[in-house]
Amino acid sequence: MLRDIRRRWSGFARGRVLGVVLALSVIQLGSLVAPAYACGCGAMVPDGTQHVTVNREMSVVRWDGRQEQIVMSLTVSGDAHKAAWIMPVPHRATVELGDRQIFTQLSEATEPAFRTRHYFWPRGGDWPFASDGDSADAPRAGATAPSVGVVGREHLGPFDVARLTATDSDALGDWLADNGFRLPDRLNEALRPYVDQGWEYVAIRLAPQDTKNSDAPLGGTLDPLHLTFASDKLVYPMRLSRLAQTPQSLGLYVLAAHRMEPASAIGGDRPEVSFAGRLTGTSGALDRLTDGGTDFLTAIDQEFPQPERITGDYQLRRMTTDAAYRRVIYDDILLKVGGIPAWLLTVTGLLALALVAVVMGIRARRHRPVLPPPPVQAPPPIGRPHG
Repeated sequence: MLRDIRRRWSGFARGRVLGVVLALSVIQLGSLVAPAYACGCGAMVPDGTQHVTVNREMSVVRWDGRQEQIVMSLTVSGDAHKAAWIMPVPHRATVELGDRQIFTQLSEATEPAFRTRHYFWPRGGDWPFASDGDSADAPRAGATAPSVGVVGREHLGPFDVARLTATDSDALGDWLADNGFRLPDRLNEALRPYVDQGWEYVAIRLAPQDTKNSDAPLGGTLDPLHLTFASDKLVYPMRLSRLAQTPQSLGLYVLAAHRMEPASAIGGDRPEVSFAGRLTGTSGALDRLTDGGTDFLTAIDQEFPQPERITGDYQLRRMTTDAAYRRVIYDDILLKVGGIPAWLLTVTGLLALALVAVVMGIRARRHRPVLPPPPVQAPPPIGRPHG
């Protein structure tokens, strides 16, 4: 049973990891011709009247006090042949392909501890109850600057990446329109705070990975993207998630010098920590992310049942303690002695003792000697009166 639990947890953890990263990207879009496909810190825009669904998201954030790195991975499905993804960033970003192994390594490092504990009284699946017996920065000046500036453009695997500046949120819509995509009016409004704060944007065109079949729809797990930008605070862009029409789930791996915590719930449920501790023995791409003293990992999960209540971006701060924590999953097993439930032995034993006590009481009464009645004393003789 414990092995089955571990297997199920391992699958869940991998799904959770792959579900957070493009939380920076797909949740933001709320009303295209097709439904909204928001997912955390960006906006996914399918082409034309087609749609794309984000099935899983994963995100790793690394922050050393001056620079922030985000590695994101996205699993999508739908009938769209192309899509664009927009992500706001506080400073100019560089973009490169990420390494899938990072998520596998983090999933293994944060795997919960599995322990066994026993319970005494039977539960729903135990006999006799079982029926079958189975148990943000200041605004930048420059009114004369163009509304949209393309500061860089490159092809990374299946991605066409453009790094943009914008002094007008509508200009982003124009840029997408020029590239064959329509930006919803609601998203224009949602981007306005980022424009006012002087943020920049990473715009990415996604295409099917099946190059042999150009008519194939966009689907499967996309290659991870690795963004790097300057930041004096750890921020995870989530403001656009308020446009989502369905509940959102955030799973975040945070690598820093110390244990981190959200500054606020920003309109969601109470954040939960599933792991906190320093990583050792890392290798490959994960080793590079933990180099330089950013080896303390905090894994955070949070639900947003009402995305429209999201108040801003996700900011994290250092905790007062670097206390380690690992989630524990218990495998509860009915306590048995010699294969027999301990409660059954106990109840049977108590009943047997009670029965013996009753029998002995009855036998004691039967063998108790019968005492003869006390002798009857004769009345004293009546004498003659004196006179």
